[in-house]
Amino acid sequence: MPAHDSGRLRRLNALSSAVLLAFNDGPKIMSSPSMPRAATAPQALAPAGTNTIVDVPGLRVGQVHDARVWSGVTVLVPDAPAVAAVDQRGGGPGTRETDLLDPVNTVERIHALVLSGGSAFGLEAAAGVTAWLAERRIGFPVGDAVVPIVPSAILFDLLNGGDKAWGDDPPYRALGRAAVEAAAATDDGRTVRLGNAGAGYGATSGGLKGGVGSASLIVPGTTADDAPFTVGALAAVNSMGSATMGETPAFWAWPWAVGDELGPRARPAEDWPAPGPTDFAFDLPARSNTTLAVVATDLALTKAQAGRVAIMAQDGLARALRPVHSPLDGDTVFAVATEHVALGADPLRTLARCGMAAADCLARAVARGVYEASTLGNWPGYRDRYGLR
Repeated sequence: MPAHDSGRLRRLNALSSAVLLAFNDGPKIMSSPSMPRAATAPQALAPAGTNTIVDVPGLRVGQVHDARVWSGVTVLVPDAPAVAAVDQRGGGPGTRETDLLDPVNTVERIHALVLSGGSAFGLEAAAGVTAWLAERRIGFPVGDAVVPIVPSAILFDLLNGGDKAWGDDPPYRALGRAAVEAAAATDDGRTVRLGNAGAGYGATSGGLKGGVGSASLIVPGTTADDAPFTVGALAAVNSMGSATMGETPAFWAWPWAVGDELGPRARPAEDWPAPGPTDFAFDLPARSNTTLAVVATDLALTKAQAGRVAIMAQDGLARALRPVHSPLDGDTVFAVATEHVALGADPLRTLARCGMAAADCLARAVARGVYEASTLGNWPGYRDRYGLR
C-alpha cells in the first residue's frame, strides 16, 4: 500500500474518532457573555431498548410484503396525532400529501406515514391506510367528516426481478391496509423487522441487496435541569449509491456505529486502499432508486422545528451513501415529533442537538438496512457477499 494512502487512511480514522468524541460531548456553541455554556459533563450516547425507531415513545411500525412481487409497505403510526415535516432532496421523488407538511399550511399533525415499494403504483398503499383509519374515526375533523392525514413516499423496485404482472389490480392498497393492521397489533407494532421487510423487501443498494434499517439514541438533556430525549430513525434503503467503500465490506457510516450493529468488518482495515475523489465509477442503471426515511423524537417540536430536523437528518444519508441525492434517486426524509419532552431552557441548542442525533441515527439506520438484508434473486446480501453467515 503506498505510503500516502496509508497516511490518508490514518488521518481518516483519526478524524472519525474526533467526530465521535465531539458527538459524545454534545454540540459546541461558542460561549459569550449573553450565552453561557451549560455546565454538563460529557456523556456517551447509547441506543434505547430495541435500537429502533419505536424506542421513541408513542410510535408503532407495521410492515408487510408480497414474496411473489418482491415488494412491500412500511407504515409508521403514532399513538396520538404527531407533528411532522418533510425534506426532499432526490431528483426523482414520488410522494403523496407532503405539501401539507409545509409550516405555512393548516394541518399540524399526521395520523400515519407510509413508505412503499412499487413506484407510482405504491402510492395506493396510503389509500388502504387512510380507509382503515377513517373506519375507526381517526383523522382531521371537518364537520361530521374525518379525514386521516397520511403522507407517503415511494421507491422504485419494479425491475428487481419480482413478478409485477398484476394487471389492473396492484397489491399496494391491500398491503397498506395489512401494514397498518400490523402496526396496531400489540406485539407487532413495537417490533421493527430489519433487512428484507416492508418497503425494503425488494430494495437494492448499489450492487448489494438493500432493506429496512433502524437505529435510536438517548440524548442527555441540554442543561442540568432538562430531561433526556430520544431520537430514532427508520430507512428503506433502495439507493443508487453504495453503502460500502468500493469493493470492501467497510461501511461509509462506520464512524457512527454503536457496538457491533454493523458487524465485525464495518471499519476499514489499515491495508485497504483509502477512498479517493475519483474512485467511484458506475454505469447509470436502467431504473430509478430512492432511500426513504423517517426520523423521530419525543421532543415537543413545531412543524417548522421538525422541518429543521428533517433538513439536518439528510446529512445522515450523505454520511452513509455515495453518491446520494442524485437525479436517479427520490431521497425523502420525514421528521416526526411525539411531544413528550419539553425543549427545555435552551430550545435552539436542544433543537440543534436533536438534528445532529437524527443525522447520526439515520446514517446508522441506512447501514443497518444493508447489513441486515438477505440475498434475494441476483441481489447478494452483505453478509453473504462478505462471508459473515
